[in-house]
Amino acid sequence: MRSRFEPAARRRRAPQRQASPPDRGHFGSTGVSRTRAAPGADAVATQDAVNRTTPPNREEFEAAAARLQGVAVRTPLVALHTFAEPANILLKLETLQPVTSFKVRGVYNAVARLDDDARRGGLSTVSAGNMAQALAWVARRFQVTARSLMPDTAPQIKIDAVRRYGGTPVLVPMEEVFLYLRKRLWEREPYAFVHPWTDRDVMIGHGTLALEVLADCPEVDSVFVPVGGGGLLGGVGSAIKAIRPGVRVVAVEPEQCAALHASLRAGAPTQVTCRTLCDGVAVPYITEEMFPLLRELVDEVVLVSERSVRRAVRQLALGNKLVAEPSGALALAAAQMQDPDRRGTSVCLITGGSIDAAALAAVLDETP
Repeated sequence: MRSRFEPAARRRRAPQRQASPPDRGHFGSTGVSRTRAAPGADAVATQDAVNRTTPPNREEFEAAAARLQGVAVRTPLVALHTFAEPANILLKLETLQPVTSFKVRGVYNAVARLDDDARRGGLSTVSAGNMAQALAWVARRFQVTARSLMPDTAPQIKIDAVRRYGGTPVLVPMEEVFLYLRKRLWEREPYAFVHPWTDRDVMIGHGTLALEVLADCPEVDSVFVPVGGGGLLGGVGSAIKAIRPGVRVVAVEPEQCAALHASLRAGAPTQVTCRTLCDGVAVPYITEEMFPLLRELVDEVVLVSERSVRRAVRQLALGNKLVAEPSGALALAAAQMQDPDRRGTSVCLITGGSIDAAALAAVLDETP
């Protein structure tokens, strides 16, 4: 498959990029140069080996949080609106981020860690829409270009937003998106590729929201985290287990796209068929790199029906007056399926708010 990002006039790899071995371990970085003092070759090799075999630590999350000050919003925790007794559910409103999703945390952290030469060559990623929006927004701050390989079935609101932030969406059939990732075709390109799931700096950036949850709700018992490729779960789960290992990390997937659930049952990464309205987490497999980490972090996986997701979107809109896309409402749908005494004080990550107006209107018109 020819890379969709390669310039027609020339195709070369950026001099900063080094090809990685097929299995980089479950905390591997993309291989793009990071901003740091240049140690000797032995020190670089040693550090790379550590990055591939150790989870992010508290100091890394705190450094990322400092890096994100003035960039990402320190989003609030608000109680789920009810007309009866309090539900003991708090909502972490990542829809209030500049690009209406948590993705800005990880993308900015990763791009800020690139060296200047890597950034100047332009940025690229693969995305269902929210990662692409974040990359375009971050690229504009650094005054560089951003391209995102996206499925041609992505919601139009996400495609349009990428363009409005100054990015270039490259639309291809869904199967080409995953082939690009599986074949590591970014390694043939001159751009600095920011992997949406396996980039260590992306995961660390995402994990900063867990620091806020633990600080704002020290009594939290369970945190519900939507899962697509696992970058959010890897970051948030690592931060929670590093600081408060007794807090339950609950992974949430749609019933009709449950790659993590299937992989955990099989004891190995497994591919599934995805037919879900939750486009933001519609990833049909867990990578070899991510599986060991996610298996270590997750206390439970909850599967949610499409009907429950739509009900959660409607509840957030009419109750809390919040707009959430289906993937963004997954965590709330899962929390409400569980016995309140079992889950205890719960935080649901409301991860994104990019939903087409017509789709939202259709959900709001449904009978509860």
